[in-house]
Amino acid sequence: MFTTETLSFLADLRENNEREWFQANKKRYEAHVKAPALAFIEDFAPRLHSISPHFLAIPKAQGGSLFRIYRDTRFSKDKTPYKTHVGVQFRHEDASRDVHAPGFYLGVEPGASGVGIGMWKPSGPALKAIRQAIVDAPDVWSETKQALADAGLVFMNPDDVLKRAPKGFDPEHPHIDDLRRKSFAVKGDLTDDEALASDLGERVEAIYRHSAPLAHFLCESQGVAF
Repeated sequence: MFTTETLSFLADLRENNEREWFQANKKRYEAHVKAPALAFIEDFAPRLHSISPHFLAIPKAQGGSLFRIYRDTRFSKDKTPYKTHVGVQFRHEDASRDVHAPGFYLGVEPGASGVGIGMWKPSGPALKAIRQAIVDAPDVWSETKQALADAGLVFMNPDDVLKRAPKGFDPEHPHIDDLRRKSFAVKGDLTDDEALASDLGERVEAIYRHSAPLAHFLCESQGVAF
């Protein structure tokens, strides 16, 4: 569904990240980025629901699974107005109630496409709940990590951890390296050819399915259904 025109537009946007250029090329964005992204989301819904019926695939740019192309620059030093990648997130159904839960992510970007699964920098209470779940079920956590390793999925930002054990947790715990994590999300890379291939949905489904033990573990830690 994505094509070389998708990557070409995103590469051009990276070099011309300004409103005047974007407005002049908006038809390219609509045809080669937004339209195929929405089509992918709609087509992928049955695959997602075969993994878990509690995650949403909504083919909408406003209030749906497709991230807006516009950057929020209010609190950023980087004032470039547009994102230079396609971002799709399949959120948990309970996320609309401000409930913390894992999500499934797909990003398409020249030379940097990939998928992500999990919880990125969750709030303090949500993070504490994940850590407690690891302490309460260390064997399940070990099996979860092994499943991720077998699938070639690696934790994102492995160096973004606490210097010491989190308050209230044993610094000698066998999973102390994981208890020190600030995020519980894994990633899998996609080449440009894989991102543009006709079997992208099948490929993404396979990665999500391999990561399901992590999504399941995180859902249980937050008290939401998987």
